[in-house]
Amino acid sequence: MDSRRLLRTSATALAAAGLILSGCSGGSGAAAPRTTASAPGASSEAPKLKKFYAQKLKWRDCGVEGFQCATLRAPLDYAKPDGEEVELAVSRARATGPGKRLGSLLVNPGGPGGSAVGYLQGYAGIGYPAPVRARYDMVAVDPRGVARSEPVECLTGPQMDTYTQVDQTPDDTAEVNALSAAFKGFAAGCEKKSQQVLPHVSTVETARDMDILRAVLGDEKLTYVGASYGTFLGATYAELFPDRTGRLVLDGAMDPSLSALDLNRDQTAGFETAFKAFAADCVGKPDCPLGTGTVAAAGEAMKKFFRDLDAKPVPTGESRELGESLATTGVIAAMYDEGAWPQLREALAQAMSGEGSGLLALADSYYERETDGTYANLMSANAAVNCLDLPPAYTDPAGVEKAVPSFEKASPVFGAGLAWAALNCTYWPTPPTGRPHRITAEGAAPILVVGTTRDPATPYHWAQSLAEQLSSGTLLTYEGDGHTAYGRGSDCIDTAINTYLLEGTPPADGKRCS
Repeated sequence: MDSRRLLRTSATALAAAGLILSGCSGGSGAAAPRTTASAPGASSEAPKLKKFYAQKLKWRDCGVEGFQCATLRAPLDYAKPDGEEVELAVSRARATGPGKRLGSLLVNPGGPGGSAVGYLQGYAGIGYPAPVRARYDMVAVDPRGVARSEPVECLTGPQMDTYTQVDQTPDDTAEVNALSAAFKGFAAGCEKKSQQVLPHVSTVETARDMDILRAVLGDEKLTYVGASYGTFLGATYAELFPDRTGRLVLDGAMDPSLSALDLNRDQTAGFETAFKAFAADCVGKPDCPLGTGTVAAAGEAMKKFFRDLDAKPVPTGESRELGESLATTGVIAAMYDEGAWPQLREALAQAMSGEGSGLLALADSYYERETDGTYANLMSANAAVNCLDLPPAYTDPAGVEKAVPSFEKASPVFGAGLAWAALNCTYWPTPPTGRPHRITAEGAAPILVVGTTRDPATPYHWAQSLAEQLSSGTLLTYEGDGHTAYGRGSDCIDTAINTYLLEGTPPADGKRCS
């Protein structure tokens, strides 16, 4: 499990991230000095970066109808622009018209570790509102370390199977040692397989890559829609390049001022809020596997279910059994989208009857595990970015034991597991380069921050905080369930965001939709 991952898969598309189970935090990186530019390709930071800003993309057919692909070059280490380079995968769908083209709209689904190219080709480039796609070239770049862009690799498929089944609610010293050993082994695998790129996948570096892409695309300012962790990436861009910041939509916002410990604990509370919403819906149905009583009773039933699996996993029809760790991941995966609640009810009923394949399928979708036993690099990239962006939540297992009560207060159902999941960055081989801090982005154009009141992965108060921090922030609120708000069925939300993207006019600060 990955304790602060920010990524969900909806019924229609991969959309926006949310951390869970074994991550450090989608926190904040230390900002480089601000820059100014009078032309799209200019850079006053370092003359040696000119070759990157002046490069020409060679567009080619992607093999996906309606999309072109290209490769963007960037320095591996911005402190050594004449050194090694990274190659970043870029894709676009040209503006469809009618209407005057407004430039490029860059999208990022979050994670960290979510493939922006996959999101573009699978959803945003065909599913964003037609008026937006008519006026913008829809563009995505896989961040460094992710998917098609110099991916971080850590474990083999069989090793990942073992890793995802490790008990994350240790009951004794032996189980604590086993969990620590699993995190150490994961970190060692990342260092062995990805030693060169591992120190250079921070959010700050990815934001600087986005500025090179902005310039190469010929845009004076960046227009961007980022979801979940993508909001931190967008806010970081605005902090680095306020004068180059155009229309930014930050949906399912993160709070860059929080420590890794606070981020993980806040997110734990967010999943409890989502679980209570699920439970309230479930207990009103006669077939609810958690009973038909109160929400509190449903929570107790879920805790008992997890305890039972901790003591005795159930079969799934394959070599992997469903134990507490995989079951917890499956349940949390369904918290990202209320559309998954019927599937979760059915999977829980099956597992409580001794057949765990339904919950295993939910966990596998979260981990991006294929049927052949291979994994996408999502979980590897997620840890690599999180552990670089913020100092770890704990220095040793004793710190977790001290924090567990506060996590269990935040979530009686998920608290202990999510507290221990945040131990992974303790053993990370590369030291963090970021720190928690407020982002104001003084001088940036109006930035639209979107928050959902019962968002499980990015609690609503994070959006309130980011909107308050940003000097030009405007808060748009969706009163509802699920992770992120744009394109999830609210005409009020979609109209406000579309108007901002097309006309540059944000909604009134504090506008609420349902």
